[in-house]
Amino acid sequence: TLLIVGCYDRLNLDPVRALLLATYRSREHALTLLSGRDAASVAWNVAKQYATPTPGVDAVGLFTDTDRPAPVPGVRVFDDRDFDRADIRAEILGTRWRRVAFQGHGKDDSVNLGEFTICGLNPSVPSRAGLLGPRCAYGLPCYKPEDKLVPLNRVEAVEVVLSACNSGPLADLALYDPKYQLLLNALDGPARTIVSAVSVHDSDRPENVAWMRAALTGADSVDTLNASLAGSHPYPAFMRFGLPEAGQDAGAAPEPAAHRPDPLVLTVGRRLTTLLTSDLLPHNHLLRPRLVKLARKVDLWVSRPTHLADRSPGEIRGSLTADLQSLDHVIAEQVAANPENEIMNYPAFFGDRSSLDPEVREVTCHCGRPAQEFTRRGLLPHVSDTVCAVCMRCGDVTFRVPDAPALLAYAEDEVEQGGVLEVRASLTAARPGPVRLGLFVPTYLRGDTTVEPTTVKVRGGDGKPEEVAFRVRFAPETAPQAYYFTVFAVQDLAVSTARRHFGVVPRRG
Repeated sequence: TLLIVGCYDRLNLDPVRALLLATYRSREHALTLLSGRDAASVAWNVAKQYATPTPGVDAVGLFTDTDRPAPVPGVRVFDDRDFDRADIRAEILGTRWRRVAFQGHGKDDSVNLGEFTICGLNPSVPSRAGLLGPRCAYGLPCYKPEDKLVPLNRVEAVEVVLSACNSGPLADLALYDPKYQLLLNALDGPARTIVSAVSVHDSDRPENVAWMRAALTGADSVDTLNASLAGSHPYPAFMRFGLPEAGQDAGAAPEPAAHRPDPLVLTVGRRLTTLLTSDLLPHNHLLRPRLVKLARKVDLWVSRPTHLADRSPGEIRGSLTADLQSLDHVIAEQVAANPENEIMNYPAFFGDRSSLDPEVREVTCHCGRPAQEFTRRGLLPHVSDTVCAVCMRCGDVTFRVPDAPALLAYAEDEVEQGGVLEVRASLTAARPGPVRLGLFVPTYLRGDTTVEPTTVKVRGGDGKPEEVAFRVRFAPETAPQAYYFTVFAVQDLAVSTARRHFGVVPRRG
């Protein structure tokens, strides 16, 4: 650990910024500071490092104005609801804290906690002529109720965390006169360690939850907060004034967080966007209410303040897959009952709002002849790409969206009146998991046919084709001519189709 000792007015952008960046995310080096507004204050902060908390000083508290985190046993949490019904000032000043964090909006002179304010003013310190100050520096009343100001230098805590933007700027970057600065007022007080923000940051629930867990286990607050924010911005937000607690292992710093939601969450989010924000589905479509509900969940799972804050990745995926299974079942049943459902028009709807990707792939049609597979790229954010395969004999054979199940359909070319057409659907699932399949014939043939089964659920493998059997029974009076059937598969809100032509011939003999 590199220790910098000196008066605050010497802690300027150059050279401290370079040291912060060099030690940020480093497992070999760390940075900590001992400082104060003058030599006496520096000496006071050095002396505090030799203090040992008594065993009874074990309270851990989080005061947050921007979040409502779930309770964590062992941490006293106060949020905006408490600010309206409790004397927060008495709560803060009347408790001897092992660790306490103040999280909210503010500047280098204050942190807002509803009507309460963590205040940086030290009345015993003279003002410096020519430096900007807050309202009170000019004889004006505070912009917040003065009976709800909490002087930071009177907070009795071993460690104070100031989780507001710019709560501890470097000396040549400060907004206000040192008389009013939070960091210096905290250094004037009894706290042995002060964790402050050198710049702006996006602290929210992930940081609050991570800090609470760290506070209970004795982990380092600076390492914890900076690691949690690593997926949001590429610079260190917090720095430490005070020595790390004895026994803390610098090599045990948490891995930097990366805001990378489950790819399935992102895939489903994109599909929800195309289904809900395009005009593919009318406003009164039966699917819309359930899709909207799932979209709200996905938004929470993607948003950094709520992603992983209260649920593990496994819990999120479990909740999502349960919703998808239910919705896929509904989609499959709706399509089986009414194949003209608007969702089945997606190839034309999206294709009309797309341009052709120049890449063309040679594939084999289920009739055995060569076919071309190509992609149409959506021109607008709410227009999905579509993948189509065309055979000169069979026409447009298959349709799907990217990362959706791939289908082919095999059957004899002819079936007699009153006979049974055996159909084999070849399914390659997009991912391991349940897939719903069904088969339908055109409207003019439905009165003469029975499809068995109407829909079926299978478990797709990991990139390996699986066969699913259907039977189409024909009435004896079915008119002899050419027909087609369509097999469809539903997985993760995506519908894939494969169309196969065949003919009904007169009964022989």
